Amino acid sequence: MKRRSVLNKQSTKKKIKRDFFAFFNVMYRVGSGFLKMFFFLIIVAIVSFSFVFVYHYLLRSPYIKLEEVEIQGVEEGIKKELIRLSDLNSGLSLLALNLNELKQKMEKHPWVRSVKLERRFPHTLAVQVEKEVPSALLMMDKACYVNRWGEVFKEVSEGEDTDFPVITGISGGGTELLNQLNRSANIIRALEQEKGLWSLAELSEIHLKKDGSISLYFNHLEAEIKVMDGDLAKKMSGLKKVAKHLRGIGRIHQVTGIDLSHMDGAVVSFRKG
Repeated sequence: MKRRSVLNKQSTKKKIKRDFFAFFNVMYRVGSGFLKMFFFLIIVAIVSFSFVFVYHYLLRSPYIKLEEVEIQGVEEGIKKELIRLSDLNSGLSLLALNLNELKQKMEKHPWVRSVKLERRFPHTLAVQVEKEVPSALLMMDKACYVNRWGEVFKEVSEGEDTDFPVITGISGGGTELLNQLNRSANIIRALEQEKGLWSLAELSEIHLKKDGSISLYFNHLEAEIKVMDGDLAKKMSGLKKVAKHLRGIGRIHQVTGIDLSHMDGAVVSFRKG
């Protein structure tokens, strides 16, 4: 009985010893993990502080100050207006420039469609401008320039070029106005592909009607060309054939209208007599 008691005591001591070492091992691993995490956070903090310090130093550094603004795509007068509109001056840090903000400011200029900006270290801001190009004049309360997408971008000022086709017959506002301008833009883009007598340069007027048809008037022909929205590109070859035939028989100057809105061909109207 005594021997069994002694063996039980030894077994208990060994178990306590094993539990102690196991607990110590766990605590060592936990402590080691916390220590590694602590050192990692210290390193991250040092690196972050270094970046912040370097960034603020560069903001004040004379080595990356804005000294030149290179603007491509527009004439000299608009370049000066864009620089003034954007409050750009040689005292600014090139790194500190907010390009998104500058882009929004420059694109408010009526002759600017879009802008791309790029920092070219150490001293240059490069600006690539897509300039608005008038394709027609919208005639409503005032004459306004319209581009090839049917977007009204600027009221015509005194002395500016007005040698463009005019868009008439537009009424209303909101979605209705946008739809009418889109119909006009379809005509503009179709005629951009043409050369000679049927080109956009020879177009005098685009008149939109309430029934959905569009009347076109060209400089070389005293007649109404009637088409439906979206049909012009498909009907151009037919229009040219009809006009060629009428010239061939000497009756082109007697024509008052060529209606291309029919599915099966064109209807030509003549002056009486």
